[in-house]
Amino acid sequence: MKEDINIPEVKNVTIAIVRREIEDQEHIWEVYLMNSNEHQIDNIMIVSHGYGTRDNENVKTSTLRNFFEKLDSHSSMMIEAIDPSLFVLHNEIAITYYFNKEMYFKKFTFVAGSISEEYLRKIPALRLKGVLHS
Repeated sequence: MKEDINIPEVKNVTIAIVRREIEDQEHIWEVYLMNSNEHQIDNIMIVSHGYGTRDNENVKTSTLRNFFEKLDSHSSMMIEAIDPSLFVLHNEIAITYYFNKEMYFKKFTFVAGSISEEYLRKIPALRLKGVLHS
């Protein structure tokens, strides 16, 4: 039954975890959804959680769910803030959305340690530095 469901390949929809500077030289980390398609995407459901080992114990974070009606073409939106203490875990972000009456699904996994100063790159569309996962 499950194999009968056709889910097309996700293209030009990415997730970025970025560092945004705020006053007094501090910064916060945020998760962004980016749509580089020529069309908007609709009914976007995002489910995120972290898992892995910290201090020799298996850890799983709470599951966060976010829903957005739409994301216009060539645009982005902030999904949620993320605590840097979670960067030692795998951070998984699953996205489901609709375009042209078809459902699309993709999991993005930022592996433990992949979100750090050494991996930050300029993300021109956001005008921020971060880690991009496509």
